[in-house]
Amino acid sequence: MVLLFKIGFLDFGIIDVLDILLVGLLIYELYKLIRGSVASRIFLGILILYAIYQVVKALGMQLLTSILDQFMGVGMIAALILFQQEIRKFLLLLGKGGVFRNDFFAKVFAGKTSGEEEVFSLQPAIDAAKTMSLQHTGGLIVFARSSELKFYAETGDAIDAVLSKRLLLAIFHKQSPLHDGSVIVANGRIKAARCILPVSDSQELAANLGLRHRAAIGVTEVTDAVVLVVSEERGQMAIAFNGRLETNLSSTEVRARLNHYLFEKGGIPARSIREEVLPKPMRDKLPTIYG
Repeated sequence: MVLLFKIGFLDFGIIDVLDILLVGLLIYELYKLIRGSVASRIFLGILILYAIYQVVKALGMQLLTSILDQFMGVGMIAALILFQQEIRKFLLLLGKGGVFRNDFFAKVFAGKTSGEEEVFSLQPAIDAAKTMSLQHTGGLIVFARSSELKFYAETGDAIDAVLSKRLLLAIFHKQSPLHDGSVIVANGRIKAARCILPVSDSQELAANLGLRHRAAIGVTEVTDAVVLVVSEERGQMAIAFNGRLETNLSSTEVRARLNHYLFEKGGIPARSIREEVLPKPMRDKLPTIYG
């Protein structure tokens, strides 16, 4: 092995540097897969549990250590079960050669990574939703935040076009083959249409909410996306975020909430706005919140 440099008693060669770079690349790709999804929270929970295990082991708590030992013993099997969807996506990424693309390095040298947020105009989506609301045309627009939602985008038809009112109206037209499903928007571009979203099975939701609204809530339960929904039956606009749905919104309210959740740091759920920010006389005039 060719020696490059030495730090104390550690010898670093070309193979060691290559090893570190490959591990770093794999960790980065795994991070992109779970970023903004419920898997990231599960992974954080596992890390906290492991830290607790090390603390109680160091303190000599034998009973608690033996219990946590059982969890650590089946940790690999549990990880395969909990992260089966993310592992599947990662293997698909390997099969497509996606891990070894050079776009990551190009973005890094350009001073921007794929997870970096961009500020784009929401007006085309708001105008389209307002028109669909007047025409009683159903619509489901998902705005990606920290994750581009590639897994859900792959369930539909790829578009990759600039966000525009006319394109959204054409997609959600009742005679369009793309209207059944959702549109995913990331960084100001429509990535895909006719996408399939997970449906929420929460028992706290109102019985009159259809599959479109339940899908909007479902995807926000497992990701940090923001969803704009237009009801076909009632013609009302709604916003879903963080597993909660706020219905019967005006176009001004839709714009305010989208700007808050997408472009302001530390966006808070609609329930917090209703219950903590506004005085009681104004709360009764606000739209209905589910979740």
